[in-house]
Amino acid sequence: MSERAPLQHFLLVFDHMAGRLHSCTEFDDVDVALQAYEAAEGQYDVADKMEVVLIGSDSIETVRETHANYFDGTAALARALVDILKAAQLSV
Repeated sequence: MSERAPLQHFLLVFDHMAGRLHSCTEFDDVDVALQAYEAAEGQYDVADKMEVVLIGSDSIETVRETHANYFDGTAALARALVDILKAAQLSV
């Protein structure tokens, strides 16, 4: 049986207004990760449109695969499409 990699924790802060990942911080200690998560949650107001997510995984590579929307620009594309649709509705 193969050994599992130790669980790491990744704190992602995603800026929905900019359509990009604002920060990604890695933690080995779950207690420290939870404290950082709570601090980040308290740092942003709902109006900031910042999403704070804490993910447990074996590696950042796995997180990039399982949560690709935070890393690959698809969120920015979706935001641009929403803006285009809103503008088109206003001009109709």
